[in-house]
Amino acid sequence: MLKLNVIFIALAFGLRAAVPHPAVIRAELINPGAPYPECHASTIVEATAGHLVASWFGGTKERNPDVCIYVSLYENGRWTPGVMVADGVQPAGSPRLPTWNPVLFAPNGAPLQLFYKVGPTPRDWWGMCITSADGGRGWSAPRRLPEGILGPIKNKPVLLPDGSWLSPTSTEGNKSPSGDKDGDGWLVHFERSRDSGATWEKIGPVKKGPGLDAIQPSILFHSDGRLQSLSRTKQGVVAQTWSKDGGQTWSPLTAIELPNPNSGTDAVTLADGRQLLVYNHSAHRADEAKGDRWPLDVAVSTDGLKWRHAVTLETEPCKSGYAYPAVIQSADGLIHITYTVNREAIKHVVLDPAKL
Repeated sequence: MLKLNVIFIALAFGLRAAVPHPAVIRAELINPGAPYPECHASTIVEATAGHLVASWFGGTKERNPDVCIYVSLYENGRWTPGVMVADGVQPAGSPRLPTWNPVLFAPNGAPLQLFYKVGPTPRDWWGMCITSADGGRGWSAPRRLPEGILGPIKNKPVLLPDGSWLSPTSTEGNKSPSGDKDGDGWLVHFERSRDSGATWEKIGPVKKGPGLDAIQPSILFHSDGRLQSLSRTKQGVVAQTWSKDGGQTWSPLTAIELPNPNSGTDAVTLADGRQLLVYNHSAHRADEAKGDRWPLDVAVSTDGLKWRHAVTLETEPCKSGYAYPAVIQSADGLIHITYTVNREAIKHVVLDPAKL
């Protein structure tokens, strides 16, 4: 029944052709002519007012040990060439490992944080972090996060009213104690720090509700104090969970009205109170692991329940699609979105929220 509902939702919502939209102010590639064949999983942050920083991983191919974390700064109207800031080189005698999914976070009163993962697969990776005291120009030595703490898996942490950091995270079939099966499969959880990242507590995992396998959550704020989290799933829908107590407990997963082809999304609460989601408006058949990662769309909502199409960013089919968006709103009110283009480049699009 869920699959039929997904197909109906996709048809009802409509796959719109990409046409010039008045909300789009600027669109550009961040890393043209990169020295590696593939890149993916971008993240963007405003380190200080008007100072943007982006990061992604690049190498010969995802999962290969030469994949490293790169950073670029937006200065004087352009993105600087990407600089490698972290790799998966291990102590002598251990094989080099790939890096994965960088996530930038600029909390008040603390250095710029860059979380990333190291490990042979998402099932076996661990969390790492480097920091920058100068807006992304120089970086600290890497440190491993505490055992059992992964850090944000794809999307940015948020700063809670009490000053805590709340990190949206997930696991992808952690091994059972016997090591011979995938345990409970995909699971969403959260990690909270009350001391600016010095220590962390794990919250969850979130119950799967009607059998939803979800990962890579993002976090939204509502005017009544509730938090909402949206996630990618294997079931062809975007999943949601809600918290009424500042992220300490979360409701079982349910589906929102938008489809998902088993691909990453990101969301942000705008200054005017609207919720904004960037996602692939397509689903997938029951006999395929993933659907098409196009088109790439932006939807907005006033309550997190009813979503309205706002902008189509990409529609042209390509082998690897347009994937893993990251979205923020900068101090000047503009919306910044980065995403992967066919695993070959990272694109940056700027939107005017008043024209959505």
